[in-house]
Amino acid sequence: MGTKQSRSVGRPRGFDTDEVLERAMLVFWEHGYEGASLATLTEAMGISTTSMYAAFGNKEELFRKALERYTEGPSAYLNRALGEPTALDTATAILAGTVRTTTGPTRPRGCMGVQSALAVGDSGQAVRDLLAAWRNDGCSRLRQRFRQAVDDGDLPPQADPGLLARYVTTLAFGIAVQAASGVSRAELQTMADAALRNWPLC
Repeated sequence: MGTKQSRSVGRPRGFDTDEVLERAMLVFWEHGYEGASLATLTEAMGISTTSMYAAFGNKEELFRKALERYTEGPSAYLNRALGEPTALDTATAILAGTVRTTTGPTRPRGCMGVQSALAVGDSGQAVRDLLAAWRNDGCSRLRQRFRQAVDDGDLPPQADPGLLARYVTTLAFGIAVQAASGVSRAELQTMADAALRNWPLC
C-alpha cells in the first residue's frame, strides 16, 4: 500500500509545464483576461481543469505566470534595449521591439500587457492592477536609464528623463493598440522612426 502511494505522489504530471504555459500565454494574449474562458484555456493547454488548478492555481495565478513568461519571452526586448549604449539606441530598440512583437505572423497581434485587462469587471480588478503596475515598472526602468544618460552626458542637462520615458512608453503602447487593429508592420515602423527623428524632444 505504501509503495502504491509513493508511486502516485512521485508520478510526473504527464505534460510539459513550459509548453502548456506557453499555450495559456497565447490564449490570454489573444483574448484578454476575461475573454479567456477556462474551457478555452484548458483546451488550448491540452489538460483538464483539475490538472490546471493543480499545476498553476486559479485563473488569476495562471495569468500571473503567463505574464511572467511573456515578460521573459516576447517582451524581453525591453531588457535588451536598456543595455544599448545610448539613450537614442534604447528608445529605437524599444519601439522596434514593440513593432516586431505586436505584428508577428505566428502570434496574436498587439501586446498582452496592454490589452489584456483594460476593461474588466470586479473579478478582474486584481489583474487590471497587475498590468498597470507592469506597465509602470517598464516606464520607471526606462526613466532610470535616461537619467543615467543625462549623468553620462549622452542626453543634454535640460532633458527630462521622466518625460522622455513616458513619451517612449506611450508611443510603444500606441503601437501595440494600432497593431491589434491591423495596422501593418511597415507603417508602424515608419511612424516609430518619425517619432524619434528629432530626438531628444525635451
